Amino acid sequence: MPNSSERQLKRIASDVRLGINVKIADFVNLYGCEISDNTKIGPFVEIQKNARIGKNCKIQSHTFICEGVTIEDNVMVAHGVMFINDTYPRATNEKGELQDEADWTVEPTLVKKGASIGSGSTILSHVTIGEKSIVGAGSVVTKDVPPNTIVVGNPARVIRTIESATKSTKRI
Repeated sequence: MPNSSERQLKRIASDVRLGINVKIADFVNLYGCEISDNTKIGPFVEIQKNARIGKNCKIQSHTFICEGVTIEDNVMVAHGVMFINDTYPRATNEKGELQDEADWTVEPTLVKKGASIGSGSTILSHVTIGEKSIVGAGSVVTKDVPPNTIVVGNPARVIRTIESATKSTKRI
């Protein structure tokens, strides 16, 4: 567990559950989350309460993982990825008061084992990113991504399966 000066640079709350051999860069904000074994968290990352990160993941810098996100094992989340957990965000409730936790329900997102999410992507709530799929850089994922596929664009759409991509990009 980090000492008190490391906790200040890293802002790791006491309710964070860390697995074995987790590597955390400076300037992160972690609270109420769970990060499993052998995962690496880059600088300027925020992971909110009730978010779960699996084993052997790599979360790159400037990424925001909000409450309700579950990332399974062996997932790569590149730089500047944003997860969303509210379909209809509002600043105020029906009474005109600033909303608090009682005014909305967390909407879940699931990233399955072995998936990769490209830099600058936005992942909306109520989405499952399939096992071993790839989300291209800058994509906006608005619906489920099938396993073993590559999606790109805004909104993200399937461009091919991983099997065909592997065959067409053999190195000489």
